[in-house]
Amino acid sequence: MRTGEALLEVENLTVSFSTNRGLHAAVRGLSFSLDEGEILGIVGESGSGKSVSTQAIPSLLPKNALVSGSARYRGKELLGQSVSFLREYRGKKIGMIFQEPGRSYDPLQNMESVFFETFRNSDRSITKDLSREKAAVLLSETGLERGKERLSNFPHQFSGGQLQRIGIALALAQGCELLIADEPTTALDVTIQKQIVALLRKLRETRNISIIFISHDINLVAEIAGRILVMYGGLIMEAGKSAMFAEGAVHPYSKALLAASPRFGSHYSRERLRTIPGRVTDPAQAEPGCPFAPRCAEASDECRKGVPPLVPLDGEGRKARCVRIQWR
Repeated sequence: MRTGEALLEVENLTVSFSTNRGLHAAVRGLSFSLDEGEILGIVGESGSGKSVSTQAIPSLLPKNALVSGSARYRGKELLGQSVSFLREYRGKKIGMIFQEPGRSYDPLQNMESVFFETFRNSDRSITKDLSREKAAVLLSETGLERGKERLSNFPHQFSGGQLQRIGIALALAQGCELLIADEPTTALDVTIQKQIVALLRKLRETRNISIIFISHDINLVAEIAGRILVMYGGLIMEAGKSAMFAEGAVHPYSKALLAASPRFGSHYSRERLRTIPGRVTDPAQAEPGCPFAPRCAEASDECRKGVPPLVPLDGEGRKARCVRIQWR
């Protein structure tokens, strides 16, 4: 439920990458807000701009990224700030967990060393004994069994699900208020996915942290998030409450994502898994109109004339970017 003053406000965020092929427009005027204690889901295929947009907030993009717009955290502008200024926000206020947790760790560091280094970012006087105790508490909170005993273990001695729990514990180590979960269930089996989602939901309740949950699985996001942004070609295609998507998406891209999700009980011998034809638009050669038009079964000549605006569809916060919807 929206509470009024936002924890995070992003306005007209634009991200391009300077390459040998020219400028790649990855995010094109993204705007959204996030309340304290809210879970916001961002959905889209690879290349839609969902990860790039959230990495731009704490300035984690490479040097060839050109970023403009605004990202205010509790009213403080983050974009364009110095590294020393951002140190007060990275980790301490904004934590991140990433996909493929096995690639997020130094294979030569055991977990005790990783936690000690993390704690020292906010408290240079912390001792190894205190770090060990605090790490054990966090690992217990995130559901890793025998956490204190396993601090001497190295990354290769943990499963993917265990490494993701450790990653969440590390994100919480400095007391973050906003957790950006960038496809945290990728490469995990379905059972572990459910456990990670349940853990994040529990942390939201016990710590009142805000979460941005990024995924390509719209059904998974609907389970955890109160609101969903569907992105394609660096733009929001549809936005609204999760319940609205459960009742039925309105944008052709959102409908295609839902149709492409495998249903419980389905089997390849009885029905083929639906796919979205074509490929995501090349960001170096953006379409002149709606970026989804080349793959859209409902597209018309009007869709290719210009990028349609994101307009409200009701008084409940639902919005869509589609000329055909606006004509109805």
